[in-house]
Amino acid sequence: MSSVPDGKKLVRSPSGLRMVPENGAFNSPFSLDEPQWVPDKECPRCMQCDTKFDFIRRKHHCRRCGRCFCDKCCSKKLCAECSLVSQKEMEFYDKQLKVLLAGGTFVVTLGSSDKSETMTCRLSNNHRYLFLDGESHFEVELSRISSMQILTEGTSPGGGTSRASGMLLHYKPMGSQDAQQLRMEAADDKKVASLWLTAMHRVRPTQNLILSLH
Repeated sequence: MSSVPDGKKLVRSPSGLRMVPENGAFNSPFSLDEPQWVPDKECPRCMQCDTKFDFIRRKHHCRRCGRCFCDKCCSKKLCAECSLVSQKEMEFYDKQLKVLLAGGTFVVTLGSSDKSETMTCRLSNNHRYLFLDGESHFEVELSRISSMQILTEGTSPGGGTSRASGMLLHYKPMGSQDAQQLRMEAADDKKVASLWLTAMHRVRPTQNLILSLH
């Protein structure tokens, strides 16, 4: 089945730096496994600045990558490299994921068809499919998306950057090796649609079927 009961969600791990399923049986592609810590005996020196550890210079494990660092190279439980990535992750889990689950309304065109249909598009509760609902219903598995292009229009108020207005997807339907095109353009509530498209742009399917973040 491509959906799971409502109420399944990601929560922070005890360390506060990982996202794990609230229900252990719920397997989300966005969940992050706890890292394997490098054993103490294998890291006599800081893995960033090469400072030797002793009774004064204590070692700390980065809670995100599990490597060993000194105080200067690993403040607030994260090494410098992981700190930047973690900020993007937190923003995605706290904001964009909720937007994707709520959905937006789009004018959808399949392939080279001349017919379009107004549909609500949202991320499925198990985070693995795009559900499109209108007069008809169909699903797109995220892991089968081969390319994704965000379409833009105009400028934002104040002369800023252009706003996301649509999306062009190429994906392989289940049981087929031929790519199919799906075009989505914002319908009535363009603000909500633009927010949904921006959130979707943060997700990139990878070849190993796991989703990664920009």
